[in-house]
Amino acid sequence: MIVKLTWARAACSHPALSGVSRAHFGELLAELASAWEAARQSALREARGGERLRAEGAGRKPKLVFLDRLLVTLVHLRHQLPHVVLAELFEVDRSTVSAAIRQVRPLLAARGFAVPDRPGLRLKTLEDVFAYAEAEGVELRLDGAETQVRRPQAGRPGRRAFVSGKRRQNTIKTTTFSDHQGRLLLSGLVRPGRMHDQTAVRTEGIAEQFRTHPGVKAKVDSGYLGLAKEFPGQVSAPPKKPRDEACDGDKHAWREVRRRQSSARICVEHTNAELRQWAPLRRFTGRRETYAETHLAIALLVSDRSAHRATHRRTSTDLVLVRDTAC
Repeated sequence: MIVKLTWARAACSHPALSGVSRAHFGELLAELASAWEAARQSALREARGGERLRAEGAGRKPKLVFLDRLLVTLVHLRHQLPHVVLAELFEVDRSTVSAAIRQVRPLLAARGFAVPDRPGLRLKTLEDVFAYAEAEGVELRLDGAETQVRRPQAGRPGRRAFVSGKRRQNTIKTTTFSDHQGRLLLSGLVRPGRMHDQTAVRTEGIAEQFRTHPGVKAKVDSGYLGLAKEFPGQVSAPPKKPRDEACDGDKHAWREVRRRQSSARICVEHTNAELRQWAPLRRFTGRRETYAETHLAIALLVSDRSAHRATHRRTSTDLVLVRDTAC
């Protein structure tokens, strides 16, 4: 048992399985161990109806220590492995692995998004992101993403709400915020797949945040044209395509402006692609009720990694003349 447990720990702690470096795993272990132990003691106290009667250390020991619980949760989040497979690796019952994931996943989802060049600072709400962007002069990038989910049973109320008009599949949509270098600042604001991005702007309070923080600027895609019309000085969206009868000069100018806009906001597409490296955010096979917590736990792990990237000088997308055209 000891040999197999050592092998399971060594295998699951590899970055290819856990999705995080060993240094990052050590930081998570130190950060969450006390919170898990406090939650465990609180649950035991509630179950027995008071303080413990025996000395500390007596009684039944947990089958998985917190290190193993964190490992199985990370591997499940990274590859969406069935609980029974992880249970076989650690030689425990499937219910033990399921309970471990239910305990650790909320701890991962409650940590907050890491801020570039600000160790210890965490963003937990939409208000935090806009306040940070206004204080630091960060130009935001925002975009929506869709994740395929299981089809609800026939006859269930609200079944059509998850059918995406774009992908023609049952999906859940989220909104991602990043800075100009693609470093993740917030990802979540979960909504059914049928809801349009522009509708989500109203229901999620994004428009209200632009109104409250007039100094915040953002670049968006064509799905947020309504937001760009409402806040023309803050939100930049791609221009509309000229008509077919327009002159060649107008068409060339439109293509050039569109190129610059796409070049400036492609970083948030890369951020969404980084999130989709985790299997549950490509196709989620669990219960839809747990998707928001799963998405948040994964997004926070990605933000930890992106926040450690070096800050580079902001590049320009303007054209540069290689010679003097007047000569």
